[in-house]
Amino acid sequence: MATIIDGRQIAKDIQEEVIQEVQALKQKSIHPHLSVVLVGENPASQVYVRMKGKTCEKVGISSETLTFPNSIKQDALIDVIEKLNENPTVHGILVQLPLPNHIDESRIIQTVSPDKDVDGFHPVNAGKLASGTTDGFIPCTPVGVLELLLRTNHPPDGKHVVILGRSNIVGKPLGLLLLLKRKGGNATVTFCHSRTYNLGSVTRTADILIAAVGQPEIIRKDMVKPGVVVIDVGTNRVEDASAAKGYRLVGDVDFVGVSEVAEAITPVPGGVGPMTIALLLKNTIKAARLKLKE
Repeated sequence: MATIIDGRQIAKDIQEEVIQEVQALKQKSIHPHLSVVLVGENPASQVYVRMKGKTCEKVGISSETLTFPNSIKQDALIDVIEKLNENPTVHGILVQLPLPNHIDESRIIQTVSPDKDVDGFHPVNAGKLASGTTDGFIPCTPVGVLELLLRTNHPPDGKHVVILGRSNIVGKPLGLLLLLKRKGGNATVTFCHSRTYNLGSVTRTADILIAAVGQPEIIRKDMVKPGVVVIDVGTNRVEDASAAKGYRLVGDVDFVGVSEVAEAITPVPGGVGPMTIALLLKNTIKAARLKLKE
């Protein structure tokens, strides 16, 4: 049976590191602050934002959530972000996605100052990662995945890593991160996705398999080789009348079956999710540190 990679515990370890970093910055009169912009009443977004606020409070980062109705016009939202860009006491800005259909997400992402873009979605930061530099902000989930691997002694260096998923939020930046010529990089990376022909023939070649395609339990036991390390980024709601909420959360991996052959695996929930928020804290500290260079 596979070893369970405990994302909650590793995230707590990172939070302890962040507490020390926050204290060091405050001694230099820098008080890290994160501003979150929430539009509409998407229940999942509201939950994520509350979790982010509570975690910031735990580590000593001040945070605020600016909430706007679903009907807010794009120009008005841009004005809000530009004011946050100009505010010297705001170090990190996070616009919670998804946004309503009438708002151009890419336009909003580009409005956030690259120096305050703690999500790492701005084209400037994406371009830095694509060109092989890490002085910009890197999306939180990919870095969280890498931290899970490194902190559990499963370094990707020299390994064949198969990434299932090609999003700009997880798949693409994670692949670029794993290709860097540095510790935690130097992997051989293969991308596959929902339209990959004979998917199992690709996933079975993986030393490390990272599933981030958003399809419930698409990876089955017969699609992985013995001894693989599996990181499951997916979080999917599956109807279940026997569950208290009428549904249960599952990943992109059949956890029970794949656990029988894998060396190590992340659970859902409790795997990658807590790491994403932990790395958001790290990015906020990185943004605050830019004040030291001014």
